[in-house]
Amino acid sequence: MSPDPAPLLDRIRSLCLALPETAERASHGAPGFLVADGKFFAYFWHNHHDDGETVVIVKTTGDDEQAQLIDLDPACYFKPAYLGPSGWIALRLDGDTVDWDRVGDRIAISWELAAPQRLLEAGGR
Repeated sequence: MSPDPAPLLDRIRSLCLALPETAERASHGAPGFLVADGKFFAYFWHNHHDDGETVVIVKTTGDDEQAQLIDLDPACYFKPAYLGPSGWIALRLDGDTVDWDRVGDRIAISWELAAPQRLLEAGGR
């Protein structure tokens, strides 16, 4: 677990807020990121319920994609408590080899899954 999550949160915040019509709002004591109509598309959790993890949690298309991602790279992905049963996936951020391009892509995909149709029709991200 990273002793100071601030640099990681700053990076996640930058990736999330660079997407169209996004905002940050606390959700259950943790930073959450939402798109125009108020739907969350990402959460930043640091040692949530003393789990020792620093992660970003994003939407997937559902259980099949979630399982595929975990099978693909279990060192990066896992099914988070609370949100995992709804198809969300967690990406670990506290390792030495975080693939920030992958993190950015997963955040953008999650944004697309939560964004209203008018934003997607306008060209999306």
